[in-house]
Amino acid sequence: MTLLYTILSLSISGIVAAVILYLIAQQFKIDEDPRIDEVENELPLANCGACGYPGCRNFAEAIVKANSLEEFYCPVGGNECMAAVSRVMKLEHAKKDPMIAVVRCNGTLSNCKKTSHYDGAKTCTIETLTYSGDSDCSFGCIGLGECVDSCPFDAMYMDPKTGLPVIIEEKCTSCGNCVKACPRNIIEIRKKGPKSRRVWVSCVNKEKGGVARKSCLVACIGCGKCVNVCPFDAITLENNLAYIDFEKCKLCRKCVPVCPTKAIHECHFPPRKKPENKIDHNAKVTT
Repeated sequence: MTLLYTILSLSISGIVAAVILYLIAQQFKIDEDPRIDEVENELPLANCGACGYPGCRNFAEAIVKANSLEEFYCPVGGNECMAAVSRVMKLEHAKKDPMIAVVRCNGTLSNCKKTSHYDGAKTCTIETLTYSGDSDCSFGCIGLGECVDSCPFDAMYMDPKTGLPVIIEEKCTSCGNCVKACPRNIIEIRKKGPKSRRVWVSCVNKEKGGVARKSCLVACIGCGKCVNVCPFDAITLENNLAYIDFEKCKLCRKCVPVCPTKAIHECHFPPRKKPENKIDHNAKVTT
C-alpha cells in the first residue's frame, strides 16, 4: 500500500504541475503573425547576416512588423527572393542591381616583393595589429585567407601563385562577410555590372606616388590621368588614391589605357580592337 500511495501522490503532483505550467503558458502566450513563417519560408535560410539582421527569422519578423519592403533586401536571394516575399506581404518591392565582392589589391608575389618574414599567429587581423606586413606595402592584402574562412558560401579561395584571394563569381552572393573580415579593407561590394563587366581601381595604397610604386609595381600613384579622361565624373582622387564610383561609371573604359601602372582593372569585356596601320597613298616617295 505504501508503494501504491507513493505512485499515486507522484502522479497527482505531476498532473497538477502540468496543469499549472499549461495555464501559465497560456497566460503569457504571444500570438505570432502567421506571415512571419510564410516570409521565412521564401528566404534562403542562409542566416549569413547580409541583410543586417542576425538571421532569416529576424529578417522576416522585421519585414512583417514594418509592413513595408522599402528598406529591406536579401542579397543572397536577390530580386527573385524579394519578389516572392512581396507576394506574401502583398507589397511592392524595388529591384536592385546584382552586387559582387571585388578584391581591390593586385599586390601579387611578383608585383609586391616580400621584404620580411612574420613569425606569429597566422591570422590577418593579428598580423595587422602587431606587424606592418611582410612587404613594404602596409595597405595591401596580408594573404592569410581570413576572408576565405569567413565566406559561408565557399565563394573564395587563396591563389597560391599570386598570394591573393579570388572571388568565384558563380557562388558569390555579396553577403559582405569577407568585407567585414578583412582588416585591410581591400574587399568591396560593387555592382556586378551588365554581363558581369566591371571597372575598378585595384589598389588601396594611400602613400605618395613614388613610395607606393616602390612598394608595389602596380600601385596607384595618384597621377590623376584617369580623373582627367573620365567623361562622367565617376573617378575621384583623394589621399593619393583614385576611386571609381560604380554608380556613376558607364563602363566606357577610357581610364584603363591611360593608367601608367595598370592599377585600373577591367573584367569580362571583349578584347580591344588594335589600331589599324593606315597607309598614306598620297605620301611622296624620296630617292
